[in-house]
Amino acid sequence: MIVRIVKLTFKKENVSNFEQIFEETKEGIRAFNGCNHLELFQDIHNKNTFFTYSYWDKEDSLNLYRNSDFFKAVWAKTKVLFDAKPEAWSVHKRHILN
Repeated sequence: MIVRIVKLTFKKENVSNFEQIFEETKEGIRAFNGCNHLELFQDIHNKNTFFTYSYWDKEDSLNLYRNSDFFKAVWAKTKVLFDAKPEAWSVHKRHILN
């Protein structure tokens, strides 16, 4: 399993547009083959900065999603809202304590 972390910073006036896009597409993202978990976080101080955490079976599954028509359509609507270049990391979970 890999965890995909993406930092998204939007122009302040575009935050509600992004939230609407996410609301409309989150089920499609989560239902994509190989995606096991999806979360959206908002920075407590910078309300225009968000982070997505998604869990994928393997990197190939993530890449199939990233190359899908679904992702391309969502990304086309989202990228015009940015205030900064998005950052992304694919990581392996090493430890978890509950």
